[in-house]
Amino acid sequence: MALPVAFFGLFFAFPVAAIVGRGLRTPAGAWQLQRFTQVVTDPDTLHVLWFTVWQAAASTACTLALALPCCFVFARFDFPGKQVLRAVVTVPFVLPTVVVGSAFLALLGRGGLLEEWAGLRLDTSVWAIVLAHVFINYAVVVRTVGGLWSQLDPRQEEAARVLGAGRFAAWRRVTLPALAPSVGAAALIVFLFTFTSFGVIQVLGGPRYATLEVEIYRQTAALLDLPTAAVLTLVQFAAVTVLLAVHARTVRKRQSALSMVPAARTAQRPRGGAQWALLGSVLTVTAVLILVPLGVLAVRSFEGPDGFGLANYRALGEVSGDATFTVPPVEAIGNSLAYAAVATLLALTVGGLAAAALTTRGRGGAVDRLVRGFDSMLMLPLGTSAVTVGFGFLIALDEPPLDLRSSWMIVPVAQALVGVPFVIRTMLPVLRAVDVRLREAAAVLGASPLRAWREVDLPMVSRALLVAAGFAFAVSLGEFGATVFIARPDAPTLPVAVARFLGRAGELNYGQAMAMSTVLMLVCAATLLTLERIRTHPSGEF
Repeated sequence: MALPVAFFGLFFAFPVAAIVGRGLRTPAGAWQLQRFTQVVTDPDTLHVLWFTVWQAAASTACTLALALPCCFVFARFDFPGKQVLRAVVTVPFVLPTVVVGSAFLALLGRGGLLEEWAGLRLDTSVWAIVLAHVFINYAVVVRTVGGLWSQLDPRQEEAARVLGAGRFAAWRRVTLPALAPSVGAAALIVFLFTFTSFGVIQVLGGPRYATLEVEIYRQTAALLDLPTAAVLTLVQFAAVTVLLAVHARTVRKRQSALSMVPAARTAQRPRGGAQWALLGSVLTVTAVLILVPLGVLAVRSFEGPDGFGLANYRALGEVSGDATFTVPPVEAIGNSLAYAAVATLLALTVGGLAAAALTTRGRGGAVDRLVRGFDSMLMLPLGTSAVTVGFGFLIALDEPPLDLRSSWMIVPVAQALVGVPFVIRTMLPVLRAVDVRLREAAAVLGASPLRAWREVDLPMVSRALLVAAGFAFAVSLGEFGATVFIARPDAPTLPVAVARFLGRAGELNYGQAMAMSTVLMLVCAATLLTLERIRTHPSGEF
């Protein structure tokens, strides 16, 4: 636990505490706690908080309603292209939120597909935000609930039907109670991600809508009002801590005994018109929800000032005349790949050690409580304001030997903070499945702890390690909230480049944003298709 605790303490807790302390203390060093009451009771703050909670609740409800039928189809049906579709469904989740905003801007905004077909525009509306959030988090429900559903023994439901229960009654009384903790965990994760939404709101919300995260960014970057930003950060942090505590309790409930079977035994070809109709309707909804925005994004990337062609992609190799970039934008691709590779190594090291520490169980109440607290701490970066973390890096890491402001390492370190939870959630189920008696046998035969790990654990978790590396790479590639503060102008990342293009007027800038978004989308899709071929544990913890 030592290295993960030191990593999170130095690069997460320290920067966040520094920015909050800077905001809530006067130049003389006195705490201005009255500022907290002023901000929390301000009508504008209450409106932002209300909208943050409302849009998160609406996005969560819509995501569950659309994704649960897809969970059933993935769990119980076997059909051609299932693995490819599973990877495609996951692509939106690892895309940078600013790219998702670009896709829905091309679909619902000015000159978008919806305006061409129906004369309607939904950008700068709450429904565009909700749809984009469903698009992003669809995979969370499908993989979290669908993974468990695929391993539930269907004979339990069949036994209920033999005893006289109808199809719906058997599902409600047998399957639903077994799935309820998993559905609750998925709902909490979706609510957490939408509660802290930033990029989607920035692109699609316009000036009318702002979440806590967007307001923190506005107060920090635009108004330089650190006291207000600090208070909003504490409010968001408190809300996220409560959500994570509830999530941890829900996950523990998932660990209750269930009758599980291999997923391959529960899926079968659809039979009858009703099952084929259900499969067709779910595939249609998935295609409209997932493939249409991605397809529109790709098509828009080829629409340049001179018509359909490669003008936007060719322009990425040139330095813009409006000082948007000091280097050709195409260099952002190489920068992002290099940063993501280093961040992946960091995330694997820290996350792998943390997952190994979390396998400690049954050593007494105090130790178990310590491990649970450690687990919750490692999840905090997913729910804490990335804007606060990024700006905190600039405030806190400004003195030797930790003056990283001018170092390229500051970007992969920030990206690794987001990648570590995904490594842990991927590795933990597999590490817990390793029989401890194998390690004990190796120790009896004279193997040191390091050799026992190398020859017993590593061969069994190697595939999971590759999956964890892939997820960490894809997530690091798309990190935006913190990177937008710390990426140097001469070394931008892909998400930062997309945001800068969208922030500039002009058809060519818009086209280049679509082109860079398409490149990033293809890289993420290729990574996830590779992961799907080596995927191991189907239920996982994420």
